Amino acid sequence: MRTMNLAAVASMVLLAACATKPKPHPGTVTGGETPAEQGYNPGAGGESVQPGALGSLAERFASEAGDRVYFELDSHTLGEDAMSVLRSQANWLAAHPNVRVMVAGNADERGTREYNFALGARRATAVKTQLVAWGIAPNRIDTISYGKERPIASGSGEDSWAQNRNAQSVVLEFGDRR
Repeated sequence: MRTMNLAAVASMVLLAACATKPKPHPGTVTGGETPAEQGYNPGAGGESVQPGALGSLAERFASEAGDRVYFELDSHTLGEDAMSVLRSQANWLAAHPNVRVMVAGNADERGTREYNFALGARRATAVKTQLVAWGIAPNRIDTISYGKERPIASGSGEDSWAQNRNAQSVVLEFGDRR
């Protein structure tokens, strides 16, 4: 009888472990997921997406409009340089009305994980708010915060930290979303 109870408990524990995944921090994406792995499907609405088309569109967006804005320490206020890049992004998006973007807010390594996720979210929201103020439909812009989890510059100094305090706009998909 005791063996059966122990086996039943072990089975329940194994099933529970398999059935649940640890929940990520709100606004996070685990691992090195790409937008497609996060559930963004460029061909989902019936439109045809040519192989490589999304990549080349993303490259055009980055080169023609700029894909990243930077922030001061502990701030989500958009500076003059950021506003210039965002004006270019708004103009580019207006010229490409079927393009959707995701704005990813990032922070440097200082501060707690929770603080940096919240700061990254405020940075992404600040970018979205400005683009919407310039006429880009809110449903064309998703936001996410990576906090300090995805640095673009390694190192522990002001030069690296300044590069990591950013919000990056990434092309997700294009096509008719009706």
